Amino acid sequence: MTFIKHPKDFWAGVLYIAFGVTAIVIALSYPAGTAGRMGPGYFPRALGAILVALGLVLCLRALRMQGTRIAFASPKPLLVVIGSVVVFGIAAPPLGLVIATILLVVVSSAASDEFRWKEAAVSSLILAAFTVGAFAYGLQLQLPIWPWFAR
Repeated sequence: MTFIKHPKDFWAGVLYIAFGVTAIVIALSYPAGTAGRMGPGYFPRALGAILVALGLVLCLRALRMQGTRIAFASPKPLLVVIGSVVVFGIAAPPLGLVIATILLVVVSSAASDEFRWKEAAVSSLILAAFTVGAFAYGLQLQLPIWPWFAR
């Protein structure tokens, strides 16, 4: 019998802890301020602490509860999703946020065995509209929305 009874939860907890510690370490170079006057390091530290706490809960829970082993049937889904993020990063500057988001959703949807063009197209258009609304208009980030030749 192994010490870790639920490997999926355990490694998810380790990942949460790693991200939380990374956020806290990066935020140490910024002033935290106080709860009344928050500095730029306050939120990343708080979020990092929450991630570490959630990770600890998952890890401790994984030592008590039974679960299934981690199994990778095929590396295709993982490689396709990572590839879609790379495609987005390369396509966003010249093609704009709309086309890059559509490419991201369609390419990453292809990782599923249940891939359907119609569903991928509809969800990519909805996500592209949300992305433009949230990042370009809501947060006013300086991202190109359309391709360089349509600006």
